[in-house]
This record gives sequence, structure tokens and C-alpha cells, in this order.
Amino acid sequence: MSVKSEAPGLPEPGESITERQVETGTEALTARSMQQTSCFGALMARLHFYAGVLVAPFLLVAAVTGLLYTFTPQLDSLVYEKELTVAHVTGSPRALAAQVAAAREAHPEGTLAAVRPGSGDATTQVDFALPELGEKAHTVYVDPYTGRVRGQLTTWYGSTPLKTWLDDLHRNLHLGTVGRYYSEIAASWLWVLVLGGLVLWWRRQRRSLTARRLLLPDLAAKKGVRRTRSWHAVTGVWLAIGLLALSATGLTWSRFAGDHFTQALDTLRSHTPAVSTSLSGTSNGATGSHHHSGPADAHTARGVDPMAIDGVLDAARRDGLSGPVSIGVPQDDTTAWTVSQTRNLWPVGRDSVAVDATTDKVVDRVDFADWPVLAKLTRWGINAHMGTLFGLANQIVLAVLAIGLICMIFWGYRMWWQRRPTRSDRRALLGTPPARGAWREIPSWAVVAGVLAVAAVGWALPLFGIPLAAFLAADLVVGAVRRSRTATGPTAESG
Repeated sequence: MSVKSEAPGLPEPGESITERQVETGTEALTARSMQQTSCFGALMARLHFYAGVLVAPFLLVAAVTGLLYTFTPQLDSLVYEKELTVAHVTGSPRALAAQVAAAREAHPEGTLAAVRPGSGDATTQVDFALPELGEKAHTVYVDPYTGRVRGQLTTWYGSTPLKTWLDDLHRNLHLGTVGRYYSEIAASWLWVLVLGGLVLWWRRQRRSLTARRLLLPDLAAKKGVRRTRSWHAVTGVWLAIGLLALSATGLTWSRFAGDHFTQALDTLRSHTPAVSTSLSGTSNGATGSHHHSGPADAHTARGVDPMAIDGVLDAARRDGLSGPVSIGVPQDDTTAWTVSQTRNLWPVGRDSVAVDATTDKVVDRVDFADWPVLAKLTRWGINAHMGTLFGLANQIVLAVLAIGLICMIFWGYRMWWQRRPTRSDRRALLGTPPARGAWREIPSWAVVAGVLAVAAVGWALPLFGIPLAAFLAADLVVGAVRRSRTATGPTAESG
């Protein structure tokens, strides 16, 4: 006959008190660990909720404007077909100097700044700088086979007015410096929402974790918040890598985070290198080598002969610069001309040379292969973000990411609506956020480490840190108001 005690604190027969104490301690430790893990999840859920509700409008605008920008190459071809392409490809291109002269005749004002020679069915683009245009330029498009001017546009670093307009819409909503805050907030919070959402979805599925539950929506779920959450989360899983890449590349040229990124590159000596254009010892008034003929351009920088451009281009071609290039015209005769590849399609071509126009010799060269790794990654990331790295495939991927993000935002707000109380005694316009106070159950060392990590990220990404501080301040105010109402409620009723 065996005797079994019902008292939870007593050991079973044959079990020592020490063994029972160890098991009890282990159970308590496991329970505490589970509680702490649950608190981490609750805290993350609350952050994900607030960020999703308050930052999603910025992300929605960024997604819509980015979707519009994605297909600018096709829009440019449609809208500016006359300026960008020639009517007929016949014979060999004319001398580049003759094309520049034709552009100058069509546009007598401004200083010759850059030339992008045309090839195939592409026109030659000749940029003239004018003080009233600032960073922009007046571009004249010349048929390289006939020398006739095909049109003129005001451009920004070679971008057409339509592309420039869409680029400004995506970057700053045409609001200038103030408008750039919106896009930086979107980029600063996108990665937080993506990573937080992945963790929350994994936690929800971890008890019966399968690839199907993680990667496919739950179509068996009844209509309601469960099905909406499934579509929201699964779409995020599929798009996570692309959205994280968009967030990282978007931050590289943002206002505040971009400045910190540039400082980090400079500290690590990983900034984009440039050729040296100094021609020490060159005498003023040089007119170019013997085969450069024609009168000097009165509007060109002092002592610079635009007729030297053919010799400069030939020197760059002999030195191995192939494909599309941009020729930078120096500001004076003590500065070398620059010829830089402009191929954005993979494999990227970004080699550059500096050419002394008096001797038609390359005086300095920087190859893309010699760029620091971080500089290469930055270049590739920018091209991928702009949809030029892999051509049409890159554009399609960006469009899918933008549409997917728009759908996720819609489903997120739909969940907020579906979670609202609908009982007659508890009606509410929208769903309530996850319960507050979870951080109190987290170990103090984890709280300290988390605060330090968030402070570091907030310094690097100011438009992540400032909104987060605003969220916390608003949450504290709301909590204080609710506590005061709870404290005064019974008193008021008894009165």
C-alpha cells in the first residue's frame, strides 16, 4: 500500500526533500522566465501598435510616391521621346565639338558644364549652368548623327522635369527641407515595424511552428481580425528583406541619419573616391593640342576651349572607359577635364579619369573596382532603391514592395477597426492598444540595456528617437489621466 500526499509542498515517497526543493526552484525559474518572455512580447506588441497607427501614414505616402517614381524610365520615354531619342540612326556620329557648337547656337546663355555623348538611338545631352537655376541646368538635346537640336529642357543632374518632379514628391512632397522629415520618419521606422512584426508573428506561431503557418495565410480562419492579421503578417514575412533594404538605403541619403552615415564613412575612410583634377604647373591661356580647332566659347569658363572635348573623350576611351559617360567641363585651364562612366545597370560602371586637355593624356584615374566596400554597397543600394540596378526586374520588385506595403498598412488599420469593442456597454470607435506596464516585469538589467540601445539608435536615427519619445510621453499622459479617473470614480459615485 502506497501513501501519496496531496500537500503540494511535501515530497513523494522515496523522494528527498532536497530533490523536491530543486524541482520546485526549477519550476519557479521556468515560470519566471516565461513571464519575462511574455512581458517582452507585450512591450513589443504595444510599440508595434503605436508605431503602426502613428507612423503608417508616413509609410503610406512613401509607398504611393515611390510606386509612382518606380517607372520613370518608361514615363520619360513616353513624354520626352523627341528629346531623348533620335529620329533615325544613320551613319557615324558627328564630332562631339560640332554637337556642342550646335547646342550653344540654340542656347547662347549659360556656362558649358557637362556633356553626355549619345550613342545608338540616344541623343547627346549638353548642360549649361545658369545662376538662376541653382543646382539645375539647361540641357540641349542634339542628334549626334545630324547635329540638329531635338529639344531643350531644364534638368537636375541629367533628370528630366518629370523625373525630377516625381523624385521631389517622393523625397519631400515638394515642401523643401521640412518635407524631408516625412520620408526620414518613414525610413527610420520601417525597419522597426518589420522586425517587430516578424518577432510577434513568430511568437504567435511558435507553439505549432511550421513553414506553412509562417508563410501562408490562414484561409480557414473565420472572417475577422484573425484572418486580417494572417494576411498582414504573412505579407510582411514575404516582403521583409526587401522592406529592410529600402529602409537602409533610404536612410543613407536622408537629412539627419544620412549626415551621420556620411560621417561614419569618412571616419572609416570609405567615402566615394574622386579623381584629382589639379593641373599644377599648367600655364594660363593654353588653347589645347594642335588638332583642336575652332574659336573658344565666350561663355565657357576662363581659358577652357570647348573644342578640346573630342580629344578628351578619345583619351578616356583609349584608357578603357567604355559605355555611357559624362564629361565634366573644368572651370578654368588649371583644372583637368573629367570623364566618368554613368552605367547604373548591373554590373555597375563607375570608373573615372581626369584628362589634361593640352596633352590629351590621362593624369589620374579611379576605378570602381578600387572603391572601398562600403562605398560600393552604398552605390549599389542607391541604384537598387531607384530601380536602375537590374533594369525592369528591379522596377517590378520595387512595385511589388510598394503595393505590398500599402496592403499591409490597410490590413493593419482594418485590424484596429475590427478589434474595437461592440457590446452595448463597451462600445468604442477603435480597438484599444495592448495593456501597458509590461516593462515593470522585465529584469532591471534588461531595462537598462534596452534604454542604452534605444538611446544609441535614437542618436543615429534622430527621427526614430524623437517620435519614440513623443509616443512615450503621450502614453504616460494617457496613463496618468486614466489613473486619476479611476481614483476619483468611486468618490464621485458615492458623492
